[in-house]
Amino acid sequence: MFMSNKFSSFEGNWNYFMGKSINCVLLIDDDKATNFFNERVVTRHDSFNRVNTVQSGKAALEYLLEVENQEATKPDLIFLDINMPAMNGWEFLTEFSKLNKDTIQGIKVILLSTSSNPDDVRESIKNHSVDDFINKPLSLGLLDDVLEKHFSMKGSIV
Repeated sequence: MFMSNKFSSFEGNWNYFMGKSINCVLLIDDDKATNFFNERVVTRHDSFNRVNTVQSGKAALEYLLEVENQEATKPDLIFLDINMPAMNGWEFLTEFSKLNKDTIQGIKVILLSTSSNPDDVRESIKNHSVDDFINKPLSLGLLDDVLEKHFSMKGSIV
């Protein structure tokens, strides 16, 4: 087991040095506690470098406009809550698709929700901006799955 942990740490460092890491993740959720928990999970994973959190779809769009103006780091991955007040996840996706194509190109969007509503899952499949739909909360294992499925990377945990 000790050797396995040592190898896992080495693999994480190797991913970082070989450019196989996710530079920036954007968490969009109106619940502060959920953002706090998910941020902790992501920062514990070797393959993720930076995490930014916002508490609304509107704040996320403002962040992405800063990215467009080269005032913020472009996220490689967005974890998006569906059920939020003012601007829900679906409304965010509508506005997201209107942003400059160079700004949003290459950003993976994963819906992260407690919703078990099959309509939400079907809607996410129909929406071309959505890459996946997973249930809260995030875990290190889920992050490994995301890396493997969407970035062709094997994840490793600190």
